[in-house]
Amino acid sequence: MTRDPRIDDYIAKAAPFAQLILAHVRALVHRALPEAEETIKWGMPHFMVGGKNVVGLAAFKAHASVVIHHEERTGEGMGALGKLASLADLPPDEELIARFLARPDAAAAPKPKRAPKPELPVPPALAAALDSAPAARAAFDSFAPSHRREYVEWIADAKREETRAKRIALAVEWLAEGKKRNWKYENC
Repeated sequence: MTRDPRIDDYIAKAAPFAQLILAHVRALVHRALPEAEETIKWGMPHFMVGGKNVVGLAAFKAHASVVIHHEERTGEGMGALGKLASLADLPPDEELIARFLARPDAAAAPKPKRAPKPELPVPPALAAALDSAPAARAAFDSFAPSHRREYVEWIADAKREETRAKRIALAVEWLAEGKKRNWKYENC
C-alpha cells in the first residue's frame, strides 16, 4: 500500500493525542489490509479495498474516531469505537485487525433481484385512444414495462373523469411523439 501524503498532512495537523491514535490505526490497517488504497474522502483519511470504503479516520478537538464502514454505527462519535481520547481507548490490536478483516466478501453472492412488478391492465379508455392513434400505440408497445406502467398509473390515478380524459389526450399526444411519461425530466 502506498502512503498518501495528504494523510500524512492530516495526521500532522491533528492534536498530539489524536496523532498517536491515527498513526497507530493507520499502521494496523497497513498490516491487516496490504491491498488497501489510502485516500481522503469527506475531508478525512480513508482506506479502500476494491473501490469500497473499509476504514475511515477522523480527528477532532477532544477525540478521534475510527469508522469501520461495514459495522453498524453505535455509541458516541462517528464510529463504532466511540470517542477515542487515547490509545488505551482502542480495542486490542488483534481484535481491531479482525474487525477490519470481517468485512463482507466482495465475491459473495449478490442479492437476488426482485421479481418484476406485474404488468398493469391498460384502462379501456386509454386502449381505445391508442387503437385510434397507430403511432402512439407503436410507441407505447415498444416501451419497457416500467414506462408503460407510468402512463397507466398516471391515468388510473385521476379522480375525475374530465381529468382522466385530459390525461389520455395528453398521453396519446406524447406517445405519438415517442415521449416517455416523464420526458420533461430526462435531461435534468
